[in-house]
Amino acid sequence: MRRSVALIGAGGKMGSRIADNLTKNGQEANRYEVFFCEKSEAAARRLEEKGVQLTSSDDAVRQSDFVILAVPDALIGSISSTLCPLAKPGTTFVLLDPAAAALGEVAIREGLNYVACHPCHPPLFFEQPTPEARRDLFGGVAAIQDIVIALISGAEEAYEPAKELCETIFAPVRNAYRITVEQMAILEPAMAEVVAASAACLMRDAMEEAIKAGVPREAAYTFMMGHAQIALAIAFGAISSPFSDAAKVAIRWGTERIINPNWRCVFEPDQIRAVIREMLSTNPDRKE
Repeated sequence: MRRSVALIGAGGKMGSRIADNLTKNGQEANRYEVFFCEKSEAAARRLEEKGVQLTSSDDAVRQSDFVILAVPDALIGSISSTLCPLAKPGTTFVLLDPAAAALGEVAIREGLNYVACHPCHPPLFFEQPTPEARRDLFGGVAAIQDIVIALISGAEEAYEPAKELCETIFAPVRNAYRITVEQMAILEPAMAEVVAASAACLMRDAMEEAIKAGVPREAAYTFMMGHAQIALAIAFGAISSPFSDAAKVAIRWGTERIINPNWRCVFEPDQIRAVIREMLSTNPDRKE
């Protein structure tokens, strides 16, 4: 059955990616009728120059089975408050991040369904099938990736059609893992951004310190990239080789001097809510 989709924020970074996947290889004509909605004049002009016909968000929501909110997280509350009253019963609202839902900022209306989904991005130790896929580090173009999805509120029978849509907008998708919104917030921001992204930036800063100490940039970069890969491969079990005894000493030495002994507190629910509140208040345009 062909379903209708209102894509709110179609001209933004994430909205453009979703628009491409919804219309790729004629999918729009075969599976979904897509209404493209964009409030920014500059983004709207870019879409119109590409031949995309725009629809007002009010008109699109009134006739759609799905409403994708490809908008900054900080605006989810106000936009959902405006659009939810316009939706027909049974419509499913799709959020691309758990932040607003985790803070209870989404306008929930009885008779509507709400899901949150987010890409896992192409996995590091996975053999992508083509050179194009190997170059697609973000995912959603050619690289195979997984996604996570949560039913925030609504009817259980709304989950499978929403999952199918989410698999389409992040295609090609290998696995879709069903989790809760609270679990999604543990994954991001706590695990993926507070911890992993901080560690990545620490590694970059360490490389810059080596360069300041006189190591040629090309040598430092290559050395860091190779050693980062092998360390991750060992730590995550991608290869069977263990860390050497000398490396274990270095790891202990670094852990004692670099890592806050209380770092696990970032996974406590109040800490997760606190960081999300600050992220939304200081960076309203946050979107991967």
